[in-house]
Amino acid sequence: MATRQRQQFIYGHLMWVLGTILVLTLLDALTLELFFVVSLIGFLVTVELVAPQAVSPRWRRRLWWLIGLGLVGFAYVVIKRILEILPPGLV
Repeated sequence: MATRQRQQFIYGHLMWVLGTILVLTLLDALTLELFFVVSLIGFLVTVELVAPQAVSPRWRRRLWWLIGLGLVGFAYVVIKRILEILPPGLV
């Protein structure tokens, strides 16, 4: 059962990432920051969609490290964007 859920997770996230690349390319909006943010959203959605009801397998507990790193990266992108918007003398 855990192997099936792991495969569903991998396939689901892979499809999200490929769909993200396709849509962002079609919209001519493909940037590394936007790809990272949309992929992180997809990763979090996929983690929740394949969440087991009763017991959490060991491979799912290791995902928390990736989620933490993703949130740190997201915070970096947000702070970088805010600093770009603020006037130069304010920072």
